Amino acid sequence: MNTLSIHRLLTKKPWSQASHWMAPLLLAAWVASSHAAGPASDKTEVVRAQVVRVDAQRGDIILRHEAINSIAMGAMTMPFKARDRAMLAPLKAGDRVTFSVVLVDDEPVVTDIRRVRGGP
Repeated sequence: MNTLSIHRLLTKKPWSQASHWMAPLLLAAWVASSHAAGPASDKTEVVRAQVVRVDAQRGDIILRHEAINSIAMGAMTMPFKARDRAMLAPLKAGDRVTFSVVLVDDEPVVTDIRRVRGGP
């Protein structure tokens, strides 16, 4: 619903009497809902990477990863926070992994990570 649709809805009877105070309220609700935090898409992207360093106690991991299209990030080596520290416990530097990531307060957070057996 866009701003014009909200205005048209409010100016029809019986809403026109209340439109002077309801319009800003509905507009604020629409803006808040259109900017709600969440992943960039409904589909979870799985990304390949290599573990550079792990600190399972702190919930930190440094990954050399391929591009992450769902959050518009190019391939690079960078630190991530893990949603659950326990998922980092079995990992060590040099492991090849696949992982999923979402943005939480504009920070990338690993939601799932799995060691890949074999492969290059």
